[in-house]
Amino acid sequence: MENNRNFFITIALSVLILTLWQVFYMNPRIEAEREAARIAAEQAGGTQPAQPSQPDLPPVAGGSDLPGATAPAVPGGGASGAGGVPGVLSRQDAIAASGRVAIDTPRLSGSINLTGGRIDDLVLKDYRATVEPNSPNIELLNPSSLPDGYYAEIGFIGGEAAGALPGPDTVWAVEGERTLTPTTPVTLVYTNDRGLTFTRTIAIDNDYLFTVSDSVANESGEAVSLSNYGRVARIGTPHVAGFYILHEGLIGVTGEEGLQEIDYSDLAEKRQIAPGKSNDGWLGITDKYWAVAMVPSGAQPFQPRYAYFDDGRVRYQADYLSDPVQVAPGETRTVETLVFAGAKETARIDAYEESRGIRNFDLLIDWGWFYFITKPMFYLIDWLFRLFGNFGLAILATTVVVKAIFFPLANKSYKSMANMKRVQPQMLEIREKYADDRMKQQQAMMELYKTEKINPLAGCWPVVVQIPVFFALYKVLYVTIEMRHAPFFGWIRDLSAPDPTSIFNLFGLLPYDVPAFLLIGVWPLIMGVTMFLQMRMNPTPPDPTQAMIFNWMPVIFTFMLATFPAGLVIYWAWNNLLSIIQQGVIMKRQGAKIELWDNLTALFRKKPKPAE
Repeated sequence: MENNRNFFITIALSVLILTLWQVFYMNPRIEAEREAARIAAEQAGGTQPAQPSQPDLPPVAGGSDLPGATAPAVPGGGASGAGGVPGVLSRQDAIAASGRVAIDTPRLSGSINLTGGRIDDLVLKDYRATVEPNSPNIELLNPSSLPDGYYAEIGFIGGEAAGALPGPDTVWAVEGERTLTPTTPVTLVYTNDRGLTFTRTIAIDNDYLFTVSDSVANESGEAVSLSNYGRVARIGTPHVAGFYILHEGLIGVTGEEGLQEIDYSDLAEKRQIAPGKSNDGWLGITDKYWAVAMVPSGAQPFQPRYAYFDDGRVRYQADYLSDPVQVAPGETRTVETLVFAGAKETARIDAYEESRGIRNFDLLIDWGWFYFITKPMFYLIDWLFRLFGNFGLAILATTVVVKAIFFPLANKSYKSMANMKRVQPQMLEIREKYADDRMKQQQAMMELYKTEKINPLAGCWPVVVQIPVFFALYKVLYVTIEMRHAPFFGWIRDLSAPDPTSIFNLFGLLPYDVPAFLLIGVWPLIMGVTMFLQMRMNPTPPDPTQAMIFNWMPVIFTFMLATFPAGLVIYWAWNNLLSIIQQGVIMKRQGAKIELWDNLTALFRKKPKPAE
């Protein structure tokens, strides 16, 4: 064990750092997330506290709101959309303040604002704020007059010869159908003062993808130059987890830069980030589980941009501006833009990437740097879920699969550990013989290892191998919406959330709540016990420092993992149990003594008093 001293000290320091980080950084974040979720649920349920309405975004003008814009201000400036409604506005009042066409699909409900043609009212039918079945549905998009306005808008800018072009203040007329469904597109029409007629056809699939086709018919008698723009705008700074494992903020894949992930705080500091021009790609704003993204037409190069504005109120914007196109007299030009607004479901995102040819659209889900491990891990769990019908059982089965894959390595490691136990008497003799000569002691130890064909560090490999698997599973549980509100059995109603019970209120028997860092639930305790038993399979280290680490490590890990997703803790506990069984079988075959019972009885054996 002497050769493993530095390894155990490293583990101890790592655990100490993780524990301090968990207690002083992550736990306050978790408390803040819970409070934010509670407030969001109350607001979605119609109990939002009264807040005064604020001025809306300025119209597209003068280059202040879109990249490369050179047109003068659109007439009718000031408040746009539903802005300008004085006093206190509820969400219902803001929606009712303008003409609209309804959205009704199997998975979405809401409406499109005829002022600006904005998609600014969207509710997800399949997702609720909490695990309670009667909790309010997730409201993804909100009118711009609200403090948390969030919307997608498409329009045009051009020179004076083009006249007033579709923008945030444009009031569109409806032709025909007034409810958007997967089988019934809606058509909006606007004719300006120069004889340009804009016909916008909006279609939607059964999930979350809008297809917006804008046709421009030029009956003005002279050629006009037009540029198409699109923007995803968000008013106010949203609450984010602030955790390195997940990106929430502005995002896009455009040009040679590829993936760009921009935090709200970074954008507020830089004010504007403008990558190079692009011929394809997408950009938008992402939350943990939801996103709104635009896919500009590939017919014209476009300039992407991420911008921060604080003129009147804070807002963040991912936008693009296409190169101008000439529309000759009597000619009609059409531009198609895709708008994704919904849940970041892996199957749907992958399907859109393939069927619509959207470059790297799967990166809308934050798989992280180790996506080559994380994404296959998700596919395995998802396939097992479809087989068993429960994500918890899928995680248990995944653990067995991972164990089987790494069985040869673990088998070799446990054999080496068993051999280490077998030669321990010889190791003690060497230590006693060369107690005053560390160099000769080390040389004799290495000779013993060579003779017996033992790798003293082999026992570390199961832990090392488990780290990337553990991280990948953590990432899957934390970022994928498929795990959100996924139940296990009993009291675990959400595998992506911590075990809600705590030993400090007798698992709910006592009528009070405990702080987040004291939520030591049933599954963290099971994990701690299995870890304790696994470590007791080995002899107690002769070194007092190592012995102390072995004694306290299960306790520290129990507290540290208690605030991790329950699915991750279940995985760790099940993995420990499988490791105990595997190690016991291998040690028995190698003829090495299993120290578990002796170590357990030694805990209760009365220690002799020191001689006086």
